[in-house]
Amino acid sequence: MNYQDVNAHTIDRWIEAGWEWGTPISHEIYQAAQRGAWDVLLTPTKPVPHAWFGELRGKRVLGLASGGGQQMPIFTALGAQCTVLDYSERQLESERMVAQREGYDIRIIRADMSQPLPFADGEFDLIFHPVSNCYVREVKPIWRECFRVLCPGGTLLAGLDNGMNYIFDDDERMLANALPFDPLTNPEQMAQLEATDSGVQFSHTLEEQIGGQLEAGFVLTGLYEDTNGEGRLHEFNVPTYIATRSVRP
Repeated sequence: MNYQDVNAHTIDRWIEAGWEWGTPISHEIYQAAQRGAWDVLLTPTKPVPHAWFGELRGKRVLGLASGGGQQMPIFTALGAQCTVLDYSERQLESERMVAQREGYDIRIIRADMSQPLPFADGEFDLIFHPVSNCYVREVKPIWRECFRVLCPGGTLLAGLDNGMNYIFDDDERMLANALPFDPLTNPEQMAQLEATDSGVQFSHTLEEQIGGQLEAGFVLTGLYEDTNGEGRLHEFNVPTYIATRSVRP
């Protein structure tokens, strides 16, 4: 298997074990969103500002590597026309389950986001991309594809890992790795991931994450930092994630 297939199977196992990011929302949360009470996450703990979305009713939204039945149902409840792309079969099963339960239509596509996206130019008004490109070796092609499939004036909302989590050991007390974290070229790093059933993950620089968006043509309009939500780095309030809002001119 290539590393993307390894990651898809790994995430499927995590979901079977009750993974937090693979648990679909309840009927009650869906109903609350219909009444206008809602929040979604790009990073572990901080809700995305509602102002980052604007009016969602009628917008064409792509959930990029955003399966699991957590965000797309919320956007649908708010009147958006949603498409979700993910490479995990179990994440997409959750999307189907929530859509059937709540009685709405959603386009569900299994595809590898490291490859060209199977969409037309300018097909979407908004892309919602929670932390997930840590499972992809090259992120700049993703930003170029996001730019292509967004219409002029379209918005990219992305959750990004800043690389800090890959520096420390599992107890988050000692420096364990030099960056970049690239297990395809470093067998010791691959062994660390295999020992904890963590799939195949990669660190990325801010030059790749934010600079890559700018290189693709985006204009950065918003940014905030977030922590892991638990563990020693969180206790010391060390930012490990960044959320960005960028617009295609």
